[in-house]
Amino acid sequence: MALKGINAYKKGNIKEDIAQADPHKLTLMLMQGGLDRMAYAKGCMERKDYSGKSEHISRATAIVMNLRDTLDMQSGSDISDKLFSLYDYMIQRLIDANVQNNLKIMDEVINLLLPIKTAWSQIPESAKLEAYELQRQRRQTAV
Repeated sequence: MALKGINAYKKGNIKEDIAQADPHKLTLMLMQGGLDRMAYAKGCMERKDYSGKSEHISRATAIVMNLRDTLDMQSGSDISDKLFSLYDYMIQRLIDANVQNNLKIMDEVINLLLPIKTAWSQIPESAKLEAYELQRQRRQTAV
């Protein structure tokens, strides 16, 4: 009974965080959510909970797809191209981990996403503001 209340509280807080988050924070939350789902999937693998494993890997895959699909590919940035390829690789490896029930593959994907998340969390506020302004200017020019 207490666990239901805690989970409801956490869901409420997450919804509030999402509503108030800027694009940088949303991306950070997605990355953390993907890492969490991967960790849950690993736990399910160890317990031989195959339906739980599939559910968590499916959610982690959807998160990585979202990260991939929201990259700014129009900027002509080499970073976007490389991240797109890396996210694509992670998606394939998550599928492999699910099919093969392989913890090492899960660790591989976690070890690929974790440094990206760490670097993302260290972006200075001034760089975020500059990126938002550039994005705003691009939208105005496109209209």
